[in-house]
Amino acid sequence: MRIAVLSRFFVSNGGGAERYAIAIVEQLAAGNDVHVFAQEISHSYPGVTYHLLPKGVKRPRWVNQLLFAYRTWRATRTGFDIVYSHENVWHGNVQAAHVLPVKHGLFSGREGVALWLKWLLVATSPRLLTYLLLERMRFAPSKNRRIVASSRALATSMQHFYPGTEQSIAVINPGVDMPDLSSDADGERAVARKALRLPLEGTCVLFAGNDFRKKGLPALIQALAQVGEGSAGLFLAVAGNTAQREAMHALAIELGVVERVYFLGSLAHMDVAYRAANFLVHPTLQDSYAMVVLEAMAYGLPVIVSASPYCGIADDLRDGLDALLINDPQDASQIASHLRRLIADPALQVALASNGLSFASSHTWQAAGDAHERLFAEVLA
Repeated sequence: MRIAVLSRFFVSNGGGAERYAIAIVEQLAAGNDVHVFAQEISHSYPGVTYHLLPKGVKRPRWVNQLLFAYRTWRATRTGFDIVYSHENVWHGNVQAAHVLPVKHGLFSGREGVALWLKWLLVATSPRLLTYLLLERMRFAPSKNRRIVASSRALATSMQHFYPGTEQSIAVINPGVDMPDLSSDADGERAVARKALRLPLEGTCVLFAGNDFRKKGLPALIQALAQVGEGSAGLFLAVAGNTAQREAMHALAIELGVVERVYFLGSLAHMDVAYRAANFLVHPTLQDSYAMVVLEAMAYGLPVIVSASPYCGIADDLRDGLDALLINDPQDASQIASHLRRLIADPALQVALASNGLSFASSHTWQAAGDAHERLFAEVLA
């Protein structure tokens, strides 16, 4: 198949949507002619043709979104069997959805006067009108269009806000490439910590996410303060975009834990961070799936993660068996309680690591790529 993939930021250190797009492209490239159309590209893979598009204008973003939609429509309207879009555009016969619909953010839980006021805001905002119009066109029911949702929770939300999409949606979870794990985990951990300039001794809790507030870092820093350093030498490593670093650093100073919080910045490859850590904590306030959780499991890390409906992957996890689930990710005391339990119970650590490895091994990128190829074949048929 000749496949066009639309993703404005085709970069390996981006968020979950960007990493999903890259992983699927790598799977599809083995037996197909894959073309990537993007405004930023930091990726190279055999068999993939890259088309770098001009950014146009950075602000306002909705204008850039329209320009990207128009340019990719012009570039892909002929000559491709499949146009596979990870962006909010009106064209493309396969649409990948990674986040909750714009409609959900605007109207979920609102009724009466509050609902009418929100519609008034939309009516007077070119930005919101553009995003809603693009989304409506993107998810318009069509026998020649399919929608890929990254989780069951996301599919449910889409069906609620866009009735008629039920027959078009296919849930294809993100995957993971299973890493080679050394039998000398302690030695490997020491090497990774040295590379990241982390303490060689102590228990390392890993947090990974580009939007620190949305992914729950403030509550995790508060939990770190509640637990205390103790005999485990507990400290926190934060991987992700540093745009909110100053505010998080100030919070750590205020709570007296600044010497136990290490900001790693954006990492092109997370491998070294997973190998350096003892646990992953992901107290996200909103994640359609949370690839970071799956990846941490693949590296044998016990995981503490927000429960459903905050996090899509939690729908498939057993509390206390595959992971420890946080019912309220803004409750620092609950996160602290989970951390204390995990530190005090080595047998629980082993059980979570083992079950997590089994879960990750059944969710590979190869399986996700195969599911995409089957879906594309249905669209062509």
